Amino acid sequence: MAERIFIQDMARHVGAEITLQGWLADKTDKGRLQFLRFRDGTGFIQAVVFQKEVSPEAFDAAKKLTQESSVRLTGVPRAEPRAPGGFELSVKDLQVVQIANEYPITPKDHGVEFLMANRHLWLRSPRQHAILRIRARIIKAIRDWFDNNGFLLVDTPVLTPSACEGTTTLFATDYFGVPAYLTQSGQLYNEANAMAFGKVYCFGPTFRAEKSKTRRHLTEFWMVEPEWAYGTLDDYMRVGEEFVSYVVQTILQERAPELQTLERDLTKLQNVTPPFPKISYSEAVEILHTHGYPDFQWGDDFGAPHETVISEQFAKPVFVHRYPTAMKAFYMALDPHDPKVCLSADLLAPEGYGEIIGGGERSADLAYLEKQLAHHNLPREAYEWYLDLRKYGTVPHAGFGLGIERTVAWLCKLDHVRETIPYPRMLEKIYP
Repeated sequence: MAERIFIQDMARHVGAEITLQGWLADKTDKGRLQFLRFRDGTGFIQAVVFQKEVSPEAFDAAKKLTQESSVRLTGVPRAEPRAPGGFELSVKDLQVVQIANEYPITPKDHGVEFLMANRHLWLRSPRQHAILRIRARIIKAIRDWFDNNGFLLVDTPVLTPSACEGTTTLFATDYFGVPAYLTQSGQLYNEANAMAFGKVYCFGPTFRAEKSKTRRHLTEFWMVEPEWAYGTLDDYMRVGEEFVSYVVQTILQERAPELQTLERDLTKLQNVTPPFPKISYSEAVEILHTHGYPDFQWGDDFGAPHETVISEQFAKPVFVHRYPTAMKAFYMALDPHDPKVCLSADLLAPEGYGEIIGGGERSADLAYLEKQLAHHNLPREAYEWYLDLRKYGTVPHAGFGLGIERTVAWLCKLDHVRETIPYPRMLEKIYP
């Protein structure tokens, strides 16, 4: 089988006759010259069809091409810094696979609602192409870091019998006559996995039935969640800053063309290197008191404007640790020096993107967790297996979760998470 040539590998084929298979993104008709902006899924290239260099049939076919028509182009590539992607293809032959119907998305501006209704087609645009290639590389960088640092990938279930983050944001379903829920997090199962394998992570879709319309929220999103035995709050923050820095620096190095397509200012990302600043929740409240929120009460949760103000005081992502115990999930370990706060921390990204990772040290105290289940009105029978972890070899342990979509939004500097995933699921949106 002959090697298939792709635009992303064009530098290897300069001066050789090749055939590309793909689609017409756009066309400029200059009479005897037809300039085709051509894509094949790996990139874009300018192809030039000169009337005297192709057969009459091929030139006539080029003139009839419509946006998104599928076509095979045979020609010779050459370096051309002014062309998209840095190369230009001098076409020798052209074979039409299909002449596309009138394409609904044109180079003119379209409203967001229209583009979202045509998301299956919008994905073909250069901007969406760049965003989703960055997303794919973020995911690979995440896996690479954990795989190279002794963490084992252990999958956790999507269908669960109980809540992890709170009972008010669950998607319920029937499991052969028994109530079940789409997972909010793999964390509780990951704690069991960590007791078996030491250092683990899970990576998959999670679901939150929040009736939220903010630019940061989706009802279905992807999350990576590491967990490790004998981990402390300080360990978590050290691992978190090394991990996040690796992901950011990898994207800067390996997705520079896509970041350029998005016109991303890279200076803030270049600062993302360890160590990160670390402040307590109480110190964060003091920042708010002196920067526009004098009435903010200790014990209240931070909203997006508060997180933005806090992060603006630092040149790097900042950890906010030791949140009020009442604010966090039932499994968080108490600070032994001040039980009003727990050993938790959130990492706030710069530029107003808010929480990127959240986690901390989990309680290893069986009696405390039993009291917490009762306090939060959680059914003990659904958590018996989780309590077993504190009966048989309990140890201090820590972990966190990073949402892929918020990370993509931050690194690409997007206004809304709807562009960070191929088919976003939001309140009132499940099509296409």
